[in-house]
Amino acid sequence: MKELSAIASQVKASTTLELDALYKQMKADGVDVIGFAAGEPDFATPEHIKYAGISAIVNNDTKYTPAAGTIQLRKAVCQRLKEDMGLDYEPANIICSSGAKHCLYLALKALINPGDEVIVVEPAWVTYNEIVRMVEGVPVSVLTRETDDFMLTPEELEAAITPKTKCIMLNNPSNPTGMLYYKEELEALAEVCVKHDLYIISDEIYCNLLYDGLKFTSMASLGEEVKKRTILINGVSKSYAMTGWRIGYLAASKEIISVVAKYLSHSTGNPSAPAQAAALAALTGPQECVEEMRKAFEERRNYMVYRMNTIPGVSCLKPEGAFYVMMNITALLGKVIHGKLINNADDFGEVFLKEGLVCIVPCTGFGDPHFLRWSYATSMENIKEGLDRLERFLAE
Repeated sequence: MKELSAIASQVKASTTLELDALYKQMKADGVDVIGFAAGEPDFATPEHIKYAGISAIVNNDTKYTPAAGTIQLRKAVCQRLKEDMGLDYEPANIICSSGAKHCLYLALKALINPGDEVIVVEPAWVTYNEIVRMVEGVPVSVLTRETDDFMLTPEELEAAITPKTKCIMLNNPSNPTGMLYYKEELEALAEVCVKHDLYIISDEIYCNLLYDGLKFTSMASLGEEVKKRTILINGVSKSYAMTGWRIGYLAASKEIISVVAKYLSHSTGNPSAPAQAAALAALTGPQECVEEMRKAFEERRNYMVYRMNTIPGVSCLKPEGAFYVMMNITALLGKVIHGKLINNADDFGEVFLKEGLVCIVPCTGFGDPHFLRWSYATSMENIKEGLDRLERFLAE
């Protein structure tokens, strides 16, 4: 048989999903294991959103919709962006598709020619580098440091730019670091992007999950020159506990939208009609549910950070958004733990799962093998037990 696609063969599987699958298999086998791997809120989808999806099915709203999503949903996206971020978009500037991840892929398909370079700020969600490769682009990794709060500086961005650079992918607040770019920091990066005529893919999926009274600034809000270069990515998965509903959205110039819409029409077509109805209810309905989840996440974050920084051998920064903590294991590298030499985060993650019965994500795939990611999108009971296990694991 003829060989498969060379491009497809180079794509690596998601380490977060692989670990989550292993954790679930262990759980199914009766092993008392606790999982902190998947980036998925543990809350149920709010009732009014669920019933909107059910009503759509009962009322036979199950046919094809426009490939870019219903006009009602695109209007609702515009309304939410206006109310939450002060952004002015028309429905013609909006694409709704099968999740924010799909929107990222569509954005890159619209922008990238073979060989174009895309700057990826690391530590970064594992999907970023892979989808750049999937569209025949070249990911250019720029590793940020814990000592700089994992923030990309304008100087680092400038140094990474070449004549082949087409765009930068920026996740704010970040998965996996949980750190937030403030307005002044975004303005400094935007100035470099405008200077070099770069597109900005701004992944803002965690924008509603901020703590300590911090306010979110969208990259697209920094003036028209920045806005026309920005492809804003968001969705309902994280803010409304709707991961399985698979509705994301993309906001951009009409020129970019027209390219994305054509590609969408010949690939997946429209996202699920009942899921669109549910997303419409999420965006236009009461927003108290978002705040309730945010408060719970903040309480969990506070406990996890405090407790982790009391355990010898590990440490972490206090994240400002999302629902992740990056645990630094630099002090453990080169040591033998439960019979295994710890050379990197992969080694630690493997032995911690097998011996400590806790599943966390090594950040090797995120770009930094000195860290592992904990998700606090789980119950406080699980968080306390997981950190108890970490303390015992390192003490034994």
